[in-house]
Amino acid sequence: MKQLTNKEYVEYEKYKTAVLHGRVITPDGLRIICAGLDNDPERIGKHMLETLAKFRSEGLFDIKVEDEE
Repeated sequence: MKQLTNKEYVEYEKYKTAVLHGRVITPDGLRIICAGLDNDPERIGKHMLETLAKFRSEGLFDIKVEDEE
């Protein structure tokens, strides 16, 4: 049986916390968001970017995007 490294375990704990606090989008959740925004790509993109900015300003996660390094 595979053993987790300490780093993998810490990442898994972060994932479980994100799931617990509703910060993981499921396929059904994504469908609801898209339907609520009339499947308009511009509105969906704007909503996602605004949500990302809100999460970052609240310090909810520390995930780095490759372009930001």
